[in-house]
Amino acid sequence: MNLPFDETKATQVASRILKMRGGRMHYLKLIKLLYIIDREALQRWGFPVTTDRHVSMDHGPVVSRIYKLIVEEEIAKPQWGAHISPPVGDGYEVELMREASTDRLSAAEEKLIDEVYEKYGYMNRWKLRDLCHGFPEWNDPQGTSIPISIREILKAGGHDDEEIRATVRELRAMATAEEAFRA
Repeated sequence: MNLPFDETKATQVASRILKMRGGRMHYLKLIKLLYIIDREALQRWGFPVTTDRHVSMDHGPVVSRIYKLIVEEEIAKPQWGAHISPPVGDGYEVELMREASTDRLSAAEEKLIDEVYEKYGYMNRWKLRDLCHGFPEWNDPQGTSIPISIREILKAGGHDDEEIRATVRELRAMATAEEAFRA
């Protein structure tokens, strides 16, 4: 079960993080912070902030479509590319070229982004990677990638089977409604 990916909203989240960091950050650190934001949002509210899919990769859990926006040059990225640079230099840092609006973010989501940054933003990319390797939903993919289901993230957060089924039903209904409005 996947929500339709909202590149504009994902760009707004990343833009807010990059702004707090002074406009530049190693992309590995950025995708770890984005994953933690989604993980926390799922566990608190039952839906992710970025609307991305989550996968286990060698360096921990990843927001997969955002990862592709960062590293793949040949894909279209009208929102992301207008605000965030491709990785530059040997440091593989992305740079905030133009601050994105926050009109797709609720006040609660903005507060969560700020909270996660305050709690984890001081950590370097390797400490964040190590932290994420400790999440129960991460499995070592040994050079590939393995999908992380919303069920696994909720289970790791201590939700019981009934709560998980209800959340998944709700997310399916949201995805169906979103598709109906796009048609």
